[in-house]
Amino acid sequence: MFIILMAHTPGNFLTSWIPARWGFSDATEIFVFCSGMASAIAFGRGYDRAGWTLATARVGFRVWQVYWAHVGLFFATLALTVALTDSGFGTRNYWGQLNLWPIFVESEKWTNPDILLSFMTLRYVPNYFDILPMYMVVLLLMPIIMALSNVNKWLIGAFVLTVWLFAQKQLLITLGLEQLYIGLPAEPWTDRNWFFNPFGWQLIFFTGFAFMRGWLPKPPVNKLLIGLALFLVIANVPLSNIGVREFGFEWARDWRVANKLLIDKSSFGLLRYVHFMALAYLCWVAAGDKGDRLLPQRAGTFARIWERCLAIILKVGQQSLAVFVVSMFTARLMGFTMDVLGRATVTVLLVNLAGACIMIATTYGAGWFKSQPWRVK
Repeated sequence: MFIILMAHTPGNFLTSWIPARWGFSDATEIFVFCSGMASAIAFGRGYDRAGWTLATARVGFRVWQVYWAHVGLFFATLALTVALTDSGFGTRNYWGQLNLWPIFVESEKWTNPDILLSFMTLRYVPNYFDILPMYMVVLLLMPIIMALSNVNKWLIGAFVLTVWLFAQKQLLITLGLEQLYIGLPAEPWTDRNWFFNPFGWQLIFFTGFAFMRGWLPKPPVNKLLIGLALFLVIANVPLSNIGVREFGFEWARDWRVANKLLIDKSSFGLLRYVHFMALAYLCWVAAGDKGDRLLPQRAGTFARIWERCLAIILKVGQQSLAVFVVSMFTARLMGFTMDVLGRATVTVLLVNLAGACIMIATTYGAGWFKSQPWRVK
């Protein structure tokens, strides 16, 4: 969540060194994979206890909550960018920076009322606001997955892989099967689709879901698998953004262009999946089962500080929706602050620290409200 905050802050030099620059996968994969695991806990058990119908109703309610979070984030961010643009302190058009021109400028292709209706019906999905719509559609696939699980677990894998395959537009074009492509339109006046195609990204979501449900077994911890995962992660570095930007590997740039369909973020290319799973395996091995190795092994001041930091990080992950929405809003404010105060190293670090504090405050605030302390026990 902290990486997502940094990645969405304009002109943040820390973005040049986040994990996304070192490999094909990035924080989006982490977010979606962990969301799948969390959904297995939050909703999967509901299917076991309450049955398919009631559990599906609960999934629908969650989609309803995410939808209004999406709408609220959009209009709050829109109001903020208008206010920042008109403040007289900034250096640019902040709503234009998000390519929100259709909201303000009418065209022969659209009118303002049409745009608002298209937004509310998810037919207009601006790029900055495309993660939550993707999450909604993936959640709507969950009842299908749970129904298939009652028939045969192999059907789940067949369904997930088939849906993912039909989301690979470039591959389908190459095979002459473009008419089988499944995607969702992001703009009524163009042929642009949602940047995050949910039918591609459901692969990583349901991988996390399957691990948490026990449909996929825990991988063994051995030297062979660790070595293979290390090779995949390290071999990925020269082909990454770092390889091109820092090492000047022009051949890597050419390779990325030639193999775009394998690393495409929109459709969730295959090598993004391979890289993420290798990285996730290494992190899981390093952390230990259930994170046992992350816990302090000895007493002391450092151990207490680390234990407290770990508790905060876990808490942030537990309130992911609230933290994500606030972080996307806060990122625009952070970018504006840097425009006004400058981007000296100390300034950027302090602004990022302030943003992290806002996220932590949001975490504990959301947790407090969810605990319903006003209820009489």
